[in-house]
Amino acid sequence: MTPEIRKIVTFDEETLVEGFKRAERPVRLFAVAAVITNPWAGRYVENLKPEIMAFGPLLGEMLTERIIRLAGGGEAIEAYGKAAVVGLDGEIEHGSALIHTLRFGNFFREAVGAKSYLSFANTRGGANAAIHVPLMDKNDAGRRSHYLTLQFSIADAPRDDEIVIVLAGSSGGRPHHRIGDRYQDLKDLGHDLDNPAGV
Repeated sequence: MTPEIRKIVTFDEETLVEGFKRAERPVRLFAVAAVITNPWAGRYVENLKPEIMAFGPLLGEMLTERIIRLAGGGEAIEAYGKAAVVGLDGEIEHGSALIHTLRFGNFFREAVGAKSYLSFANTRGGANAAIHVPLMDKNDAGRRSHYLTLQFSIADAPRDDEIVIVLAGSSGGRPHHRIGDRYQDLKDLGHDLDNPAGV
């Protein structure tokens, strides 16, 4: 079965006040999701590669174009991530197959000029399941201010034989971040920041 897109859903929120204090710079979280039929639903398929090759690039390119437009350009995106939610007649592996391929994620990475890997979530659920997309800084994986999680749901998706595929981004970090970055912890623990692994 060839996957079919049933609907495209966009999510966009802007936080003006956080923790009883006005944000110095409002922060936007946004996402674009494709609700698609699961080509492997209801059966075990050993070789997933034909569908990955055929549909991964189409999804990656389409969702990237839409989220860049929603954000107002690639330079507006500071943190990013991806997710898949598989309906009940599918495996977690089915969602992973479509988002954990360079033929999907590289469209987004290149469009925003990123250096970090795309953070991700793979879950299973029914219609209106919570969709969580973890985000991190597109250029610095240790920058904790940009560790965010975008959450939304789609009332009628995923159906049992569907997968929801999501790209998400943020215009900045948490409004009042004050826990420092990973590098400060490493320094406090006596690690050489030029050689944090000690090798």
